[in-house]
Amino acid sequence: MSNTTKYALEASLKKLLLQKPIDKITISDLTNDCGISRMAFYYHFKDIYDLVEWVCLEDATKALQGKKTYDTWQEGLEQIFEAVIENKPFIMNVYHTLSREQIENYLFKLTHNLLMGVVEEKSAGLEITEEEKAFIADFYKYGFVGMMLDWIKQGMKEDYQEITERLSTTLKGNITNSIHNFTKQED
Repeated sequence: MSNTTKYALEASLKKLLLQKPIDKITISDLTNDCGISRMAFYYHFKDIYDLVEWVCLEDATKALQGKKTYDTWQEGLEQIFEAVIENKPFIMNVYHTLSREQIENYLFKLTHNLLMGVVEEKSAGLEITEEEKAFIADFYKYGFVGMMLDWIKQGMKEDYQEITERLSTTLKGNITNSIHNFTKQED
């Protein structure tokens, strides 16, 4: 029942965002639209922005399922772009209503998990600390999130497949080189 309520709230939020900006949507709007009580809302979320964050992470998790390896990370990036396009009214509304920092945080969580999966795979059996792995994933995460935010800011007009192709060309081998550079420091 718990996930059913969350998914009902997600559907209501996305529906209402087609009609008005997020800062004009109330808890009552959401609960009336999906037929649940305010208490049920507050059982799952502290406020609308908590729901927005959950929706972003939920959509991202679905988009990235099984795409956290070196061979599939480009597909994972493409699926992130596709999830953003699928939810364009939601994303654009959130982008124009929330602070850039909040949107960055959502995207950082999403891309960090993808890139950390690749770093973990490429560093298997090597002497590299968790802190160094996280540093490498974070470095590449900032580049990807910056590219995605620029793309969103420009109205999602550029072909996202071209962007992911350029990212792939830029990153090809660089994560592995970064890992090996950290392991060489210890020699």
